[in-house]
Amino acid sequence: QVQLVESGGGLVQAGGSLRLSCAASGRTFSSYAIGWFRQAPGKEREFVAAVTWSGGNTYSADSVKGRFTISRDNTKNTVYLQMNSLKPEDTAVYSCAASVRVGVPTTPLSYTFWGHGTQVTVSS
Repeated sequence: QVQLVESGGGLVQAGGSLRLSCAASGRTFSSYAIGWFRQAPGKEREFVAAVTWSGGNTYSADSVKGRFTISRDNTKNTVYLQMNSLKPEDTAVYSCAASVRVGVPTTPLSYTFWGHGTQVTVSS
């Protein structure tokens, strides 16, 4: 069992930066791949980025590639999403999730445990 809590969201102007954190409880945190997803009002949940259990491999959606960076620190049971050059279309609730799948899963069904999310709002 893994419990996930996101933090770091807020209101930022276009072009600004935010760093989201996903803090996990549970001794087996380092066994899970961790992904970030986002959901804007009226839209489906969208994959953002994922990192393998070791942190050795990451994958990001084309829409955020070059602007967002995912990383993890297993000594702190935390995964980070550094978001730079933010755009109004990045506005959404961002959630992290844990998966037992190998690699960097990109579909929500691949993830077992979810956090409640943190709101990110980018003003133009």
